[in-house]
Amino acid sequence: MNVIEKIGEFHFRAESYLLDFRGRTTIPMIGNYLLHAASNHASRRGFGYAEMTEKSAVWVLSRLAIEISRYPELSEPVTLYTWIEEVGRLFTQRSFELQDDTGSSIGYARSIWAAIDMQTRRPMPLEVEALSAYIADRPCPIEKPGKIIAVETESPDELYVVKYSDLDINGHLNSIKYMEHLLDLFDLDLYREKSVRRFEISYLSEGRYGMTLSLHKKESSADNYNMAICHEGKAICRAMVAWG
Repeated sequence: MNVIEKIGEFHFRAESYLLDFRGRTTIPMIGNYLLHAASNHASRRGFGYAEMTEKSAVWVLSRLAIEISRYPELSEPVTLYTWIEEVGRLFTQRSFELQDDTGSSIGYARSIWAAIDMQTRRPMPLEVEALSAYIADRPCPIEKPGKIIAVETESPDELYVVKYSDLDINGHLNSIKYMEHLLDLFDLDLYREKSVRRFEISYLSEGRYGMTLSLHKKESSADNYNMAICHEGKAICRAMVAWG
């Protein structure tokens, strides 16, 4: 097997209905691109959703870091590459690169995934040898997801009740919805003046229908914020945003 076979290549176009008021793709939409690529790359190599559910397991996104240098605009084609970087006993690390139609990189992402038992909701040991066959030696120059400062002790900026449209195929709060709700905490004027340079999120537990969530954010330094989504005082995710 050569390295080309280990790397997934996917093509998207920045359609008008996917753009924000600036005419650009958003961080959550880019997150959707990443999840689409990761799911299809895994399926084509025999460890996708269908194969995992046969083993009573499902992939769960644990951490995600996205860095964007330029956001795709209306009708712009985007090529997304994805590959497995590391495989451990309980977690696997997957990386991504976004390129424009000239082949220039416009962003990178790193993600960490776990396989969860569908009945116990606990992590399952990975098939390290089988997954390691797809590890690709391709650089991803951004920092790996790191520890995010807890801010859930701060007064909440907003309260939100989980609704039908927030749920994914497993009946839990969709991983992209976490991102959308957190980014909605920022004023529209900030989006007019700046763009998200890095977005990082750590998923700690599952949100469920009807839960009342508290959303928190605190500026840690100029243009850098730490955030959290909590239920009954306990964080179900933490995130950080760097604007530039």
